[in-house]
Amino acid sequence: MRIISGTHKGRRITKPSNFNSRPTTDKAKEALFSIIENRYFLQHKNMLDLFSGTGSISFEFTSRGGEKAMAVDNNIHLINSINTNAEKFQLNVAAKKSESIIFLNNCQDKFNFVFADPPYHYQEYQQLKEAIFAKEIVKKDGLLIIEHGKETIFNEKNVEIRKYGAVHFSLFSF
Repeated sequence: MRIISGTHKGRRITKPSNFNSRPTTDKAKEALFSIIENRYFLQHKNMLDLFSGTGSISFEFTSRGGEKAMAVDNNIHLINSINTNAEKFQLNVAAKKSESIIFLNNCQDKFNFVFADPPYHYQEYQQLKEAIFAKEIVKKDGLLIIEHGKETIFNEKNVEIRKYGAVHFSLFSF
């Protein structure tokens, strides 16, 4: 797994040896950041990366010029790995161990971008989206991106769907 663009292009993201989850593919990550960078300037912007896993989205965001990212995951080994990589890369990525819904319920911060990548078998996609909307976590003119499989469908009028193989992104503009 690597950072695909920006100041740290090509740098390898180390991860715990027992990490067995599904990271966002390079193809999907490149497509996602192409969408974001065509609509927004990343400078002076921040991101919340929920279900962050290895933190690859946070590292990609800050490598491409984003000011800072907050990575949230419930696995302490992944949190420690993110913090180690952030220090090694000298990127402004902070990691916090928490369940995402609990983090959202207690969050006082606002973000330009919120990226959520729960496991595809996650049963609470709607509750996750509703918690983000209810707490007004996304700043005005910001973007919420939820990665999911084809089985998950959001029926809102303001959602834009992008598909890259098995990866689906639902984008909500604010």
